[in-house]
Amino acid sequence: MTPNQVSAGELLQLIRSGRANTRADLQRATGLSRSTVGQRLDLLDRAGWLRHTTGTSTGGRPSDRLVLDPSHAAVIAADLETRHARAAVLDLAGTLLAEHTGPLHIDQGPDEVLDQLAGWFPDLITAAGIDAADVCGIGLSVPGPVDWDTGRVVEPPIMPGWDQYPIRERLQKAYADHVGPSLEGGPVSVFVDNDANLMALAEHQANHRDCSAFVLVKVSTGIGAGVVVSDSIYRGIDGGAGDIGHIRLHDHSDALCMCGAHGCLAAVASGGALARELAGLGAETRSGSDVKALLAKGDPDAIRLAREAGRRAGEVLATVVTLLNPGVLMLAGDLAGAPFMTGVRELLYQRTIPRTTAHLQVVTSRLGDHAGVIGAAAMVVESLYAPACADERLNRIAQ
Repeated sequence: MTPNQVSAGELLQLIRSGRANTRADLQRATGLSRSTVGQRLDLLDRAGWLRHTTGTSTGGRPSDRLVLDPSHAAVIAADLETRHARAAVLDLAGTLLAEHTGPLHIDQGPDEVLDQLAGWFPDLITAAGIDAADVCGIGLSVPGPVDWDTGRVVEPPIMPGWDQYPIRERLQKAYADHVGPSLEGGPVSVFVDNDANLMALAEHQANHRDCSAFVLVKVSTGIGAGVVVSDSIYRGIDGGAGDIGHIRLHDHSDALCMCGAHGCLAAVASGGALARELAGLGAETRSGSDVKALLAKGDPDAIRLAREAGRRAGEVLATVVTLLNPGVLMLAGDLAGAPFMTGVRELLYQRTIPRTTAHLQVVTSRLGDHAGVIGAAAMVVESLYAPACADERLNRIAQ
């Protein structure tokens, strides 16, 4: 690509990444002339996307520093669990402006769930102190594998009725019905991804940007993993990467999984599996969140079963860690406490050679329950402000 082919969207990418935050930096990074850099920046300024600040002086005139203005637009993000959901409005830097949590049963099906979810948006927008026209996109986190190109879930074991459902189009319609038109006219941009992927993205950006290979394992009603390699989510060919809950264990062929197979890790070590075991012991447990509540109370049966579940997960994670050689393995979700962590460590270090774990950090979530919505918002920003999409949007704004 010749210098004159460097677009405004590509300049914005350099600015957002921190690789170039002055006009001089942009000239050096791209080979563009001062006047061409100025023309490209004018496009970004007219769209209201840039914030200009004064840099530190080195003896001459202080430089004009350029950053993406996080307040020029907002994102709606939602994180669907099996029995409840969290929705939030965030600015482009991921700062929470307003949020709402409430019961929302995913097995009610996509039409009802998405319409109920969109019904929360008007009050959220008001609580955030913004106008509806400020919303540039919606990010949705779901507990199932997602084909990124289509935004549809594919054979999700714990989302009955959602397989291949057109989530983007339905949520766009629900948004229009409850809120109105999008920031730039037409349907609001909607992006959908797996919950573990988005939690991994959020945790990596917030606390582990220096880690080039990062794995997050979410253990709630089901089990899944998100993988971030070189700052990007690794999704596999059609969104199936990280679906470790359906790796078969050799000694549990009698355990029936919600996917229809026997012996899956999720059928033995997930929050849903523990909830069933605890219910058999007389506890009132139906999901991972109920197990979490018992663990918080120090219930001895819940602690014992969580530690054993961690050992089972550790068997699988030994292979994951050996294959990917990550710098960080993060445990998140309802079971990600001391008993489960202890069990994982016991088996992980037994089943791997010392070199594999010599530089591995095994940690728990830092963002907690907010990781899903923060990751969903980051997905929207990464998508809408990527060079090609940014240039397309700038053209529409200029017309």
